[in-house]
Amino acid sequence: MKLLSIQDIDRVIEMAWEDRTPFEAITFQFALSEHEIIELMRRELKPSSFIMWRKRVQGRATKHQKLRTFTKGRFKCSRQKQITHNSISKR
Repeated sequence: MKLLSIQDIDRVIEMAWEDRTPFEAITFQFALSEHEIIELMRRELKPSSFIMWRKRVQGRATKHQKLRTFTKGRFKCSRQKQITHNSISKR
């Protein structure tokens, strides 16, 4: 396993918890495989937090690039305005 600084470990954990950040993005930035990310999470989190994270991530389409329904850019809600500070319009 690659040696990571404390700041890098914190960032990997943060990215792994984010719903819209795919494992491939973590692999690209930190050169860790999905298996190594899972091992890091198991080692660094409390057991209950790790179990909660695994349940949350397992099968989630947004965590796996191949399962995403959108191919380019980032996901954007249909109710999100173009440039007006992401406020939802009144209906």
